[in-house]
Amino acid sequence: MKIFKQLPKYAVVGVILLGLVLAVSKFFDNDKPTALVDVRVPELSALATRGERAFNANCAQCHGKNAAGTDKGPALVHQIYNPGHHGDQAFVIAAKQGVRAHHWTFGNMPPLPLVSGAQIAAIVKYVRELQAANGIVTKPHRM
Repeated sequence: MKIFKQLPKYAVVGVILLGLVLAVSKFFDNDKPTALVDVRVPELSALATRGERAFNANCAQCHGKNAAGTDKGPALVHQIYNPGHHGDQAFVIAAKQGVRAHHWTFGNMPPLPLVSGAQIAAIVKYVRELQAANGIVTKPHRM
């Protein structure tokens, strides 16, 4: 019978420990954004490989590893970004000037003034090679 008298004390301690474990695990999970789409990564050209490095340094924080998207930015390996709807120049303008939110609810994209024109060109090549490997091809834009 003595154990039943102490049961509420053990339950309170258990709930507190469970809460601490959940809080700590949530803290460490924040650094691992969940991809919005599955992306098959092809063997990349030399230019796209340079673009991958530049993308990882400047874009992946929001657009995710392999441009698969996160809760901070959309997947660029998505049909909405096919070359017929968003040409290469759209990516250049986005990097240089930023973009007002229009397709998604992630908020505005700020300009990336420290990314050079050569890096942007390599990033575009990287994204286009990822898109092609995942069946995203040019489709005419219809309004």
